[in-house]
Amino acid sequence: MTLTGLTSNTMVGRDLALALPLRVLIVDDSKAQRTILVMSLSRWGYQVTEAASGEEALRQCRTTVFDIILSDWMMDGMSGLEFCAAFRALEQEEYAYFILLTSKSEKTEIAKGLEAGADDFLTKPVAADELRARLRAGERIIGMHKELVHKNHLLRDTLTELQRAQETVDRDLIEARKLQQTLVRDRFRDWGRGAATLFLRTSGHVGGDLAGFFALDDRRIALYSVDVSGHGVASAMMTARLAGYLSSASPDQNIALQRRADGSFDPLPPEEVAARFNRTMLEELQVDQYFTMIYAQVDLVSGDVALVQAGHPFPLILRVDGAIDRLGQGGLPIGLLPEARHERIEARLYPGDRLFLLTDGVTECPSPLGDELGDDGLERLIRKNHDLASPQFLDALIWDLAAHMGSEDFPDDVSGLLFDYRG
Repeated sequence: MTLTGLTSNTMVGRDLALALPLRVLIVDDSKAQRTILVMSLSRWGYQVTEAASGEEALRQCRTTVFDIILSDWMMDGMSGLEFCAAFRALEQEEYAYFILLTSKSEKTEIAKGLEAGADDFLTKPVAADELRARLRAGERIIGMHKELVHKNHLLRDTLTELQRAQETVDRDLIEARKLQQTLVRDRFRDWGRGAATLFLRTSGHVGGDLAGFFALDDRRIALYSVDVSGHGVASAMMTARLAGYLSSASPDQNIALQRRADGSFDPLPPEEVAARFNRTMLEELQVDQYFTMIYAQVDLVSGDVALVQAGHPFPLILRVDGAIDRLGQGGLPIGLLPEARHERIEARLYPGDRLFLLTDGVTECPSPLGDELGDDGLERLIRKNHDLASPQFLDALIWDLAAHMGSEDFPDDVSGLLFDYRG
């Protein structure tokens, strides 16, 4: 059932309930008094039921729902006060307006009646005008209660439908996460002269970060780290699209490669790769998203590195002697401005050096007080774990981030790539 249909059906049920005559139970051990009250209430349009004792009234209340109860206080056996207390102890969703008929007027007696659960009092002998006025007051209370009960039912039913919808969404997101994880099948690749290790921790079911590598030719490889704006399904879908543009399995679709006349492929320079991505985002995809990126080409023989930085955190070279070189000037993200230009950045790796690419989920990771880790904090963690091999280095980095934040539930995706150059 749709939420609209559910709402409509509930409102019909509410209107029917409010349109029916109110059910009144008259409790009095005097048949004459009951007869007088029954005649008056029936004439006023109420649906009336009688009970000659508190015990009989309580039995009826266990099987029938009443809106208003008129009960004499002084009766043989169970008194009206005792009946009222026993009635209030019953487990009932509907509320009944309870009026005690009594000759008692002392404040202490009235207080006893209120404590037992009575809503109102009428002094005997009962005047017809006063009785009708008290009944109308009870009608208003009962009407408000019925309205509240029906709204609670609507809220409960709507919440149930939303929970079912959420369960369906959660199942779909779990499957989407499995599919997204297949975009990065290899978390480690060794080319002999160098090796790359990836790490990726999404902040939700699916994420907007992407990292990877592929071979360009016999001596050069490409490394990349991408962070799509926003979070959730839309960002995840964009990362899937970008993964297709940077896939070694489909060179014809790979935006970093250009086909020669003989059918082979030439790698494009990093700045041209950034330009192609920018045109693709603005002219072909035409979405409201953008992304930041580091795209690097590494010569496995010479150690030469050529890269572009497009709004991404600074790529770092972790020198074998413990020094840390920060590369780049920042640059504009991909997909924001058609006139964006990205300058080539060049560097050289020496045996034992490592190239570190990462997303801003690392540097912007907050502490419990809201202080971001920042570039200085990142360098401190790098120096602390400098001697570890790359897989252990990345594990230690995640642990240190969790310690900095005081939780493993990171607010943003945390990802990147560490390339070891052996030369």
